[in-house]
Amino acid sequence: MNRLTSFDWSGPFDWRRQLDRQWLRWTLAFWAGVIVWYLWQRWGVLYWLTLSDTDDNMRLLQVRAWMSGQGWFDLRQYRLNPPDGLDIHWSRIVDLPLAGLILFFRLFTTPEWAERWAIGIAPLLPLGVVLVALALTARRLVAPRAWPLALVLMLGTSATMLMFLPGRIDHHGWQLAALAVTVAALADPMPRRGGALVGAAGAFSLGIGLEMLPYVAASGAVLALRWVWDRAEAPRLAAYGAALGLGTAIAYLGFASEANRVLRCDALTPPWLAVMTAAGAALFVIARANPSSRAMRLALAAAAGAIIAGGFATLFPQCLGRPEGVSDELARTWLDNVREAKPIYAHPLRNAVPMAILPATGLVGAIVATLASWRGPRFALWLPVTAFAAFAAAMLLWQVRAGPAAQLLAIPGTVALLWMATPWLIARAPPPVRVIGIVAAFLIASGMLPNLVLRVLPGAEPDRRTRIVNEANRRCPTLPSLRPLNRLPPAVVFTHVDLGPRLAVVTHHQTITGPYHRNEAAILGVHGAFQGSDEQFRSIARRYGATYLLTCPNMAETTVYRARSPQGFYARLSAGQVPDYLEPVPLSPRSPLKLWRITAPSR
Repeated sequence: MNRLTSFDWSGPFDWRRQLDRQWLRWTLAFWAGVIVWYLWQRWGVLYWLTLSDTDDNMRLLQVRAWMSGQGWFDLRQYRLNPPDGLDIHWSRIVDLPLAGLILFFRLFTTPEWAERWAIGIAPLLPLGVVLVALALTARRLVAPRAWPLALVLMLGTSATMLMFLPGRIDHHGWQLAALAVTVAALADPMPRRGGALVGAAGAFSLGIGLEMLPYVAASGAVLALRWVWDRAEAPRLAAYGAALGLGTAIAYLGFASEANRVLRCDALTPPWLAVMTAAGAALFVIARANPSSRAMRLALAAAAGAIIAGGFATLFPQCLGRPEGVSDELARTWLDNVREAKPIYAHPLRNAVPMAILPATGLVGAIVATLASWRGPRFALWLPVTAFAAFAAAMLLWQVRAGPAAQLLAIPGTVALLWMATPWLIARAPPPVRVIGIVAAFLIASGMLPNLVLRVLPGAEPDRRTRIVNEANRRCPTLPSLRPLNRLPPAVVFTHVDLGPRLAVVTHHQTITGPYHRNEAAILGVHGAFQGSDEQFRSIARRYGATYLLTCPNMAETTVYRARSPQGFYARLSAGQVPDYLEPVPLSPRSPLKLWRITAPSR
């Protein structure tokens, strides 16, 4: 008997039939339970409209603007950098479910509470797609009744589940859903259906943003190599090529903003549209040709790759560097210092280990399962999934923002490892050890136990300085802190880059900028104002029409200003050296914020 299907579970109730025949119904019931649990457990997120990430706040601003009449293809955010607005390089794809939920809940409640319910439920929609895809993958690769393990492992992920919590309304959850569908489709025994789903999921993800571009490329390479090895995979590759090319064209024509219809490299723009449609067409053509010689198939795949890569480099040389296309100054002072952009080994062990345990375990499990399936029908299904998991784990050595995807792709391998280990423990261990061993194996393989251990080790608690910064980061963006600003007439408020989107969401004021790389002049302007002289700040504030200055003492961004420019404007301001053109505006004594009116120069 295949080791991957040897574990059995039966009892008075026919669980085997339920787990096998009714897996989709139980998966959806599990998803519904998760929704209810998170809405209850995180009710404060809805009540206080808590959007902890700048992108989540910007997403809500974008949806509000669209629902208020802004054009479908106009994604400039006019609440920031008035009057021109900020150039936001997103698409409307992720706006659709959020706007739909808001309209639905407006039938039953106020517009304010409709938004609150929407931000709570919207992130849990792609989670349903992920859970179904993971359950299907476990059924296809491990055993028909192994899928509950995949669902429980998903809930235990330290990085992936953060993308689906209430309030995380930005695009990451939907891109992870597309990735989960890709894995399930790679394991699909039906070639045409599997190939079409991989291509469609890749096009959908690219239509949202380029964050998953490496995984889209990797899935295409896996399918091409699969065809090179076995010409019977030609229908899968042809369906993939057609779906990728057609799907990318639809995503561009239907969702690319006006600002993305230029030769930029940071979104689904003409360069990437050309590459994806050409790649899809090339793969479709060579799959249809399908020569019998393996060497000829390899030569065709290599030639197609070389032509596309060479054409890309020749026609779009600007895309060979960093896709953001920013100046060295902005890269040095901002982008290169973003924590998510650093490799996993550059992070503290208390953060790196919990993130890396599951990808490592999943890769080991995938390799073991692939070897165990050698010469069996599942070997051809396991091999591409294992290669995908290895690629995702290696991505952690580039950027830690690959963590959610790496953990997601590790789940099939971890399920296989646990499914093989459980009968081994049952057969060889005395009863008390069986239970302890099975629980311990699950906790270790999932990364939950190492995470708990690291939290209680000496040095796990942040130092005093970090606690002060964390407290400022937590309190300043809250409704109780920012809503009092609405007592002032609408104005342009000069504030920190990372506080700008949140200020625009919860008040009627406008502000200067947010952390969006296309708006280099505004970002550098804010940095220069806080780090330069008193007169330089005044000049830059006047240029943007700002009449108020709002600061959050000890917010993470402010520590950078003080460190880089100890005698700069913000460092002196935080030390109590207030220029005479700033007039204090009283806030609550308990407010973490400081507010000044910027007075006009005396004549």
